[in-house]
Amino acid sequence: MTAGVLTGITVLDLTRVMSGPYCTLMLADMGARVIKVERPGRGDDTRAWGPPFIGGESAYFLSVNRNKESLTLDFKKPDGRRVLDALIDGADVLVENFRPGALERLGLDYASLASRVPRLIHASISGYGQTGPIAHLAGIDAVAQAEGGLMSVTGDADGKPFRLGLPISDLVSGLFASQGILLALLQRSTTGVGQKVDISMLDSVAALLTYHASAYLATGAEPSRQGNGHGSIVPYDTFDARDGQFVLAIGNDDQWRRFCAVADLAALAPDARFATNPQRVAHRDLLQPIVARVLRTRDRADWTMRLREAGIPCGPVRTVGEFLDDPQLQARDMIGTVHHPTAGALRLVGSPIKLSGATSRGDRPPPTLGEHTESILVKDLGYTAEQVEDLRQRGVV
Repeated sequence: MTAGVLTGITVLDLTRVMSGPYCTLMLADMGARVIKVERPGRGDDTRAWGPPFIGGESAYFLSVNRNKESLTLDFKKPDGRRVLDALIDGADVLVENFRPGALERLGLDYASLASRVPRLIHASISGYGQTGPIAHLAGIDAVAQAEGGLMSVTGDADGKPFRLGLPISDLVSGLFASQGILLALLQRSTTGVGQKVDISMLDSVAALLTYHASAYLATGAEPSRQGNGHGSIVPYDTFDARDGQFVLAIGNDDQWRRFCAVADLAALAPDARFATNPQRVAHRDLLQPIVARVLRTRDRADWTMRLREAGIPCGPVRTVGEFLDDPQLQARDMIGTVHHPTAGALRLVGSPIKLSGATSRGDRPPPTLGEHTESILVKDLGYTAEQVEDLRQRGVV
């Protein structure tokens, strides 16, 4: 097995819930050693988020914590702080998603650590970043989706705003944090010096707005909700087939002409009202019902086969379960099985990053709470078994 590209990199993970754990998951999958520091007796908040629970473990927690080690540690206690300081001295990266100022009060912010460990990369994920008038506020995904404009463009045109059905603000913040860490590691390879990586959930949402933001900045016009449609492309929407829904996504005029041929709508192809995408957008209300009527005449599998053969993007609207059973995911090694000490054989979604010269890890299950505490203290830091037990009795670990 080819080693992951981050083999030899040690990451101290002081994060919890989703944004930080998703960031460190990306690093762990690429071979980094990730030591997840958790509160004794409680651990990451998401260990209690359920149902469902699998063998006593939360499915939520299991989803983003594979390939990590769990160390329970109360680093607010002097003996716990000594353990953390020793780990920081040997770490390459520290990742945290505390509210800004919390770690500064403990002397664990980048400015406090950089003089002692100049090679350390210190990554912070927060709701609003480390600077600005509301930097002190906590970051919550649903709030970021609301404040960041995502909800305003999600939902039916005549309905109320909706948040996306997964914590996209958390997830994209974690992705940007992992990218920032990789950039800092790359620069450190030439300078020998680490740096601060400051990731804001609100900044991350702003980056996601892309063409919506560009259109507003250029025109001052607020983007509107389009349901499953697209404000700039037609037809690009969810349609009813005879037996269920599927998405038709015609992205250019050539695809439109091919669609007309496949759908027995040849008379529409030369129609000036529909011949170009801007004209189709202008005549959306006239065109959509015509397309909808013809698509209801066949099953969605039939349409999918016919349209794909003609090179027209489309696909059925599937449930999560239907999607995860797709042979394409199996062929791409996206569903793997690890053996968890309490949950047993555990199927998890794997890494989407495929490198020709390296392999992502998928061999270690998410850790039980404190599973690696003794081995880290004994093997990495030289504690004796008796000292570890003493720390445990005093609630330090």
